[in-house]
Amino acid sequence: MTEAADSLLLRDGVLLLGAALVFVLIFRRLGLGATLGYLVAGAMIGPQGFGLIGDAESKLGIAELGIVLLLFLVGLELNPSRLWRLRRDIFGLGLVQVVLCGLAISAVIYFGTGFTAAAAMALGLPLALSSTAQVLPMLRSAGRLNTPSGERAFSVLLFQDLSLIPLITIIAALSRTPAPPGTPPGWLLAVYTVAAVVGLVLAGRYILSPLFRLIGNLGERELFVAAGLFTVLASAAVMEALHLSTALGAFVAGVMLADSPYRHELEADVEPFRTILLGLFFIAVGMMLDLHVIAERPLFVIAMALAVIATKTAVMFGVARLFGVSNRGALGFGLLLSQGGEFAFVLFAQASQALLIRPEAASLFGAIVTLSMATTPFLMMFSSRFLTPPPSKEERPGPDGGSGPAAIIVGYGRFGQTVAQMLLAAGVRVSLIDRKIEQIDVARKFDVTVHYGDGTRIDLLRQAGAEEARAIIFCVDGDGLGKSALRPILNAFPNTAILVRAYDRRHMMELADLDLTGAVRETFESAVLLGREALESLGIGPANVDTIEAEYRRRDGSRLEAQIASGDITVRRDMMFNHDRRMKLAPEEDDLA
Repeated sequence: MTEAADSLLLRDGVLLLGAALVFVLIFRRLGLGATLGYLVAGAMIGPQGFGLIGDAESKLGIAELGIVLLLFLVGLELNPSRLWRLRRDIFGLGLVQVVLCGLAISAVIYFGTGFTAAAAMALGLPLALSSTAQVLPMLRSAGRLNTPSGERAFSVLLFQDLSLIPLITIIAALSRTPAPPGTPPGWLLAVYTVAAVVGLVLAGRYILSPLFRLIGNLGERELFVAAGLFTVLASAAVMEALHLSTALGAFVAGVMLADSPYRHELEADVEPFRTILLGLFFIAVGMMLDLHVIAERPLFVIAMALAVIATKTAVMFGVARLFGVSNRGALGFGLLLSQGGEFAFVLFAQASQALLIRPEAASLFGAIVTLSMATTPFLMMFSSRFLTPPPSKEERPGPDGGSGPAAIIVGYGRFGQTVAQMLLAAGVRVSLIDRKIEQIDVARKFDVTVHYGDGTRIDLLRQAGAEEARAIIFCVDGDGLGKSALRPILNAFPNTAILVRAYDRRHMMELADLDLTGAVRETFESAVLLGREALESLGIGPANVDTIEAEYRRRDGSRLEAQIASGDITVRRDMMFNHDRRMKLAPEEDDLA
């Protein structure tokens, strides 16, 4: 029996991943996004499709961990300085949009379909949310994410992600499901919520931060992965034990680590698990879609999808105008975010479990969301006529432009600190990464935030904002940063300037065939400067010192070019000065006198 169960589990895993791979590739190629690919994959292999896999409910229970991990990552994004800068759009525009769109769509459903008020709310509020998974990547690829319209859309999407927790709470409050035995009364749940949040914050400060610091000193990435997952699951388990939202626990855990130096490392380590489990969640939702109900009412699905898009566009146009956005910008904003979002499937599943809607209604409105999401690429193209155009290369934002870093510095030792200070003096936004916990602690004493992590990892660089950064500067000590580490980074970020601190001539020779923007030997300039001071202290005049420096630089550059071309560090030894090969200097002024 155990062998049969293991065989079935393996078969299901192969089918799930295989179907996801095929359909996500197809939908990505069509520009329709991964979410729709997962949903269609689930519908095809599920009981309503070809019947290859059953028991969607059990898979949905496991896959809901993807929602928990997603809320943890949303919490990690809530850096206080960023929140403060975008506070008006996030907590003003975002709040008004979610409330008004939710009420408007609920009214359309209530008056147009005959659902009860509670059911209309359970269906309408989720439809107020837009598709973060589709809109943000499209804005990024179009170069609009850091424009005013792109930041406005990002702010609203961020608030929509945050609103998942209160929306789950509202559906739970409307639930018709009998409370399980032992469930505390409402007032006690409120007390539990406050106590749990305070407890998690204290645990983050006095337990998790020292734990991550210890793991960082050990340098074991596997321990970091385990600690990150433990943090998410433990916070969710605490909330579940108190009959509270597991998503809220994960979100609080993320927020309390948002300002820690381990944020980028945690994001990079947790993201793959989030991606897989969230994909499995959407596959399970697709498996639970009742295709027969959808086939019976195709006109209703089309009409309702159009009604959702039209209602959200109109409401968001009015809201944006209230916040001072121009007519063109407001229309583009409304069209861009007028589709349904992936969180609607989460909330429909919650509403079905709460007996607010029938499973058939969840399938029907799931199809409405799916159809509205399929229109996103076309809405994006149409809305681009009204949105702020992306900056051209000649009009790229200056040092203060954009919300992400303009430069990422990897390695914050004595070399990296000097580079960082020069960039900061020009007002350049800089993100700092280092692997040494002691260095991070010292930097914090000077009010400098340095993030922990291995800056050669592409996933960590992405979390640090490398795709929007204009330069990545490697200031790492030693010659360990070679071609094998740098070539994947150059391929991953082809439009980003890559600059490297080289250890010595041999290191420069190794890096020569890479398409680097720049590479500098770490001690070359300081040695030349000390050589100048030594010459001056020996009575050599300023003019001759300048001549000697210029000739040495010329010879050294020629030697290095020849060494790189031949691969032999001993070539052109004849260009080196010695007691027999020296320069003929001009007479000093004192001698002429």
